[in-house]
Amino acid sequence: MNRVIVFLFSVVFTNLALGQIKKEPFQYLDVFELEWASDPQISPDGTQIVYKRNGFDIMKDASKGNLWILNVDGSSHRKLTSREVSESQARWSPTGDRIAFVSATNEGSELYMYWTDSGQIARLSHLEKSPGNLCWSPDGKHIAFTMFVAEKAPVVVKMPAKPKGAKWAKPARITDRLKHEADGRGYMTPGFTHVFSISAEGGTPRQLTSGNYNHRGSLSFSPDGKDIYFSGNRSDNWEYEFRNSEVYKVNVDSKTITALTTQIGPDHSPKISPDGKTIAFLGYKDKMEAHQNTVLHLMNSDGGNRHIISNKLDRNVRDISWDNSGKGLYFTYDDKGNSKIAHITTGGKITKLADNMGGTTIGRPYASGSYSFSNNGTLAYTQSRPEYPADVAVIRTKKAPQLITNLNSDLLSYRELGKTEEVWYKSSYDGRDIQGWIVKPPFYDPSKKYPLLVENHGGPILNYGDRFTAEIQLYAADGYVVFYPNPRGSTSYGEAFANLLLNNYPGQDYNDVMDGVDYLVEKGIVDNDKLFVTGGSAGGIMAAWMIGKNNRFKASVVVKPVMNWISKTLVADNYYGYANTRYPGQPWENFENYWKFSPISLVGNIETPTMVMVGMNDLRTPPSEAKQLYHALKLRKVETVLVEIPEASHGIAKKPSNLISKVAHTLAWLNKYNK
Repeated sequence: MNRVIVFLFSVVFTNLALGQIKKEPFQYLDVFELEWASDPQISPDGTQIVYKRNGFDIMKDASKGNLWILNVDGSSHRKLTSREVSESQARWSPTGDRIAFVSATNEGSELYMYWTDSGQIARLSHLEKSPGNLCWSPDGKHIAFTMFVAEKAPVVVKMPAKPKGAKWAKPARITDRLKHEADGRGYMTPGFTHVFSISAEGGTPRQLTSGNYNHRGSLSFSPDGKDIYFSGNRSDNWEYEFRNSEVYKVNVDSKTITALTTQIGPDHSPKISPDGKTIAFLGYKDKMEAHQNTVLHLMNSDGGNRHIISNKLDRNVRDISWDNSGKGLYFTYDDKGNSKIAHITTGGKITKLADNMGGTTIGRPYASGSYSFSNNGTLAYTQSRPEYPADVAVIRTKKAPQLITNLNSDLLSYRELGKTEEVWYKSSYDGRDIQGWIVKPPFYDPSKKYPLLVENHGGPILNYGDRFTAEIQLYAADGYVVFYPNPRGSTSYGEAFANLLLNNYPGQDYNDVMDGVDYLVEKGIVDNDKLFVTGGSAGGIMAAWMIGKNNRFKASVVVKPVMNWISKTLVADNYYGYANTRYPGQPWENFENYWKFSPISLVGNIETPTMVMVGMNDLRTPPSEAKQLYHALKLRKVETVLVEIPEASHGIAKKPSNLISKVAHTLAWLNKYNK
């Protein structure tokens, strides 16, 4: 037996040495083996990075994550603590001697401290709810955070006492709130999010904000530690001003709250400069359009002299932080489907620092990722390419990016992934340049014509890009060339391009997608007689619209769509947010227009065999929307099936088994017609 083992090992090592490893395509169960980095936080002196290492638990069918730490050269890569529980939100103290973080306990999430010199940890808090948005005071003596505080229901009903041992129905829920449910969360317990502060040595937290208002988002201490800057909406009409927020400060001692902005629109993410004289924040003046760029503002610490410094960049600005000198800020943005990190001076000069940030949305290739900078300007960030999910990368001054983790080498070294290629083509409607990507099957043979699967992205005002995607790799592994485009309405091509869908959705974005299909057919890459289409959410809307507009597709899979804007708008969890930015007026004020853009209006044209899929707990595009398409096709005797995913919300693929189930059902249906 020992000789056999020795022989097998010798064969393996010989093959390794000769580079003759037989690779296989990406497979369903590989999803459970994927790992990805998130939230990399570099130490103030730039020597170490702590990050969250994420993966999936195949037994619990859920994501998991712990904190890991390593040196900036990639050495000494190790787990931060020995605890096998969820850990997140690691934040270095100003001097780098401690790391505050959030960790799960039997009672819920709590604040913990890690001492870098001894490796000891201690629990700091006993909180009612989970803390978020951790922020150290400059002197390292306090930690600010946000936390939800529950309130009583609007009406308290006194029920008669039930007999001992009786099993009555659950009590009724009652609400008087505009937003009372949220997809993925369900019914929202009454209450508000407030700002708190706690000693870095532990103890009782102090609630600094009050009133029936939400105070959310990132926090920023003034250099003297006397004030904390945050965003919220403390207007009496805050429920109905749901797109509006302002920048505030709260005095740590007196709890006095001062409003610093008044513009109608979402002002948020304030960051105070190192000298305490200037506040940077994000926002825009709301013009009630489908899309407006989020821009970077500066103002004096008292709210005066507000002005925009990112005018020259026609892109959304995100995730700002001051550099150590106070003469500029770091930020991120998306450009043509790729996420960038850049620096901007207070005078508006922009320098791009890094490409390819992302890789934390494992299923599909959406924008994601984060970064941090040390005092000496060393950058740590999550880097992704189509060949791998997020790893930790480092850029030191005037040096090329260095990837310092390789979390999936144990899996992806033995897999032949489909090759991702960028494509550009012209819109037949107005000649605009449209970008997309194709993923070819593993072991692609250019002499063959392959079936084409169009994968439409959600949003619709979002973007796909050249990032890792487990779902699309699984489609490609089954023999499809997968095309995922960014038609008009997508972000990362400028405000005007994204806003082309204002009062016009679906519109010429349909033409943009079909032009991409024609481009691939003309290039001889795909078989015109083997066209298929899918997409989820806004992608499901587009898939349903496409099969209502033409019968070129052999089969389709329409996932969690909106079929009827009139019914969707008044039953979804975000029902209040569509009028005037999507279509003029409310549905009862503009019935004909809402109907004109509803895919159900085209259902009489559909001849394409169609699978309809939806999560049974979806509150964003409720199951009633999917059923409208399924029932209509059944009545018309068009080939169709309805797939309902139990306990799944709008994010069907949140559970890894549901990601696999979604892809497996899609391929089973398409392959039935791929002859």
